[in-house]
This record gives sequence, structure tokens and C-alpha cells, in this order.
Amino acid sequence: MDDIEAIGRLKRGDINGLELLIARYQLKAIRTAFLIIHDECLAEDVVQDVFIRFFRHAHRFDPARPFGPYFLRCVVNSALDAAQKDHREVPMGGNGEDPVFFSLISQARSVEGQVEFAQLKGEILGALARLPPHQRAAIVQRYYLEMSEQEMARELEIATGTVKWLLNAARTRLRTLLKIQGSPE
Repeated sequence: MDDIEAIGRLKRGDINGLELLIARYQLKAIRTAFLIIHDECLAEDVVQDVFIRFFRHAHRFDPARPFGPYFLRCVVNSALDAAQKDHREVPMGGNGEDPVFFSLISQARSVEGQVEFAQLKGEILGALARLPPHQRAAIVQRYYLEMSEQEMARELEIATGTVKWLLNAARTRLRTLLKIQGSPE
């Protein structure tokens, strides 16, 4: 069953359509929200709320529009709202077992590689946490969700130049926080 069939079931009142969408999008949605909010429990709550809102309003969804990008954009918006309400920077580091990066760490070839990777991951997450929420969201959309600048502009309903400015400001701030010279692209 594809997304359109699942949404069709929801529109007919069949809750099983939601089960398929959750199975297909929940993990990526939680990771997306986490990268913006930096709070695992809050990220899970945000995603759950977005699924519930979609369930209640599935009858309004245009089946000509792809569900995945639409849904993840809703997650980004809700995560931004939550981050702005929270208005705090979360120190990253801790035990290195957050779900987004645990699998990558376990794939490191040596203990030294794992330690170096954990340190680098902590530095990157710490710098990402210090960005303003809109810059953080732009980085997540571009590099985690792999959206093009044009897709971002269309979803955000802003000019492509504004998206480029947001990404440039975010990358500049990250370079400063990570003390990296030069341009990443």
C-alpha cells in the first residue's frame, strides 16, 4: 500500500491507513524534530501531535501533493514552534546514545575511531544547538532531509534568495562555532 492509498483509507475513516504512515515516516520525523529541538521526548511529542493533526484533517489533504515532503514540513514547523517556545540552548554531549547517531558510532572501525567520532559528533551537535531555530531548521532541511534550495523556498513560501541567506548565515555561524576556516561548499 502506498501513501495515497493509506490517506484514502483515512479519508474513509479507516485508522489502519495511519498505521502505515506512522511505520513509514515516524523515525525520520522524530530525527528531524530532534535535530531542531535537541530534546528526544519533546521531539516524539511533536511528531505524535503532527500525526494526530493529520489524522483529524486528512480529508483536506490534496492527493496530488506528495505526502512525505508535506508531512516532514509540518514536523519542521511544529519543531520550530516548540524550539521557540522553549527558547533554550541544550548542551550536547552526554552519553553518546541518542538514536540519531548511535548507529553511526557503532560502525566506527576502532575504539580510537569511536572516541574521535563521538567527540566530533558532540562538537557538531553542540554548535547546531547554538544556532537560532530558523537557521537550525534550514540546516536540517538542506542537509538531513536533502531538500534543494528551490524545494525549501517553495515549502517555506519565501524567495530562494532568502533561503540562500538563511543557509549562508547558518553555515557561517557553524564555522565560527566550530572554528573552521573556509567554505564548506
